[in-house]
Amino acid sequence: QAQLVESGGGLVQPGGSLRLSCTASGFTFDHYAIGWFRQAPGKEREALSVISRDGRMSEHADFVKGRFTISRDNAKNTVYLQMNSLKPEDTAVYYCAADLHYGTYAHEYDIWGQGTQVTVYS
Repeated sequence: QAQLVESGGGLVQPGGSLRLSCTASGFTFDHYAIGWFRQAPGKEREALSVISRDGRMSEHADFVKGRFTISRDNAKNTVYLQMNSLKPEDTAVYYCAADLHYGTYAHEYDIWGQGTQVTVYS
């Protein structure tokens, strides 16, 4: 059974950092692109970052560029999202997702994790 598990969320003050992890099982991890998404209460899910199956290509939404970095370790079946300079508006549930194709739209992704809460408070 294909599964993604996010971890690393929590409470952090503005300006702080967190590193989210997304660990896969039950499918051939290095065949899949991985995306990070988030959803805040009352808002639509939005794409943050995506990385190709081999890690050579990645891109980030404009509103997180320079603050968030996506990376992957295929030997560990894990993708990371390093988040720096966090702001209160980054508060959301963060999800990772996998798809055979590299894309930035949530509806393109087939496998989803359960999410991890990130709360930025002052």
